[in-house]
Amino acid sequence: MALYAIGDVQGCDAELGELLNQLNYSADRDQLWFVGDLVNRGPESAGVLRRIRALDAAATVTLGNHDLHLLAVARGGAPQRSGDTLDEILAAPDREVLLDWLAARPLMHHDAAAGLCLLHAGLPPQWDIATAEGCAREFEAALKADPAALFATLYGDLPDLWNARLAGAGRLRYVANCLTRLRYLHPDGRLALRAKGAPHKGEAKSLIPWFAVPGARWRGTRIVFGHWSTLGFFGNADVIGLDTGCVWGGSLTALRLDVSDAKPVSVGCRARRV
Repeated sequence: MALYAIGDVQGCDAELGELLNQLNYSADRDQLWFVGDLVNRGPESAGVLRRIRALDAAATVTLGNHDLHLLAVARGGAPQRSGDTLDEILAAPDREVLLDWLAARPLMHHDAAAGLCLLHAGLPPQWDIATAEGCAREFEAALKADPAALFATLYGDLPDLWNARLAGAGRLRYVANCLTRLRYLHPDGRLALRAKGAPHKGEAKSLIPWFAVPGARWRGTRIVFGHWSTLGFFGNADVIGLDTGCVWGGSLTALRLDVSDAKPVSVGCRARRV
């Protein structure tokens, strides 16, 4: 059995099918981990959801910011944004089946035996893995209990610094921002959510990639993440970054996780989608 992690698909179903063919993937033999952002921007978001949902227990998915945005539009009344490609899902005959399945995905998946953790964006340095898991479960419970209430107060960049005494909407917003939006932190540990570029360039020169903060408490478990197309494929002893920007004209990338010297496998975007 092989375990593969796959970067941000974002509605690129044709490329996902091609990548699975290149991997010689078999659902009765292998496992797939998806870092989130299954939908939006690309042309075939409904097809991506149907394909991955059909894999059942062979696929593990964590929610990304675009996945939450789809749920907010469908369940919380949030408006669509310029560049969204969600209409096919929202008008699909199996809309409710797809949305219910997506809403039941976790924000974070931890495999203690393998020493791996799957999530979409990042972790603040104040969290150990147990704290991160607990915060993810809090958010998931709120999403299940009352999605409209959750999405009504979800959006915003504050609070931007962790405090264990955070409560209510502010706590859930901080959790979602870390796990689905984070790329950089300020030197004082505050989230820098608006910076999107590559490290050490432009606006990011004075910021620290979340995985490079000294003394981060989550270290000891290798984090598999996406969300950062300008970073591209990135791997070190602490993290594996898999967003290679397929929807932006880059590629869709997979990496085998159960083999220590595995090389990434990528397929190119067939056409720039945006």
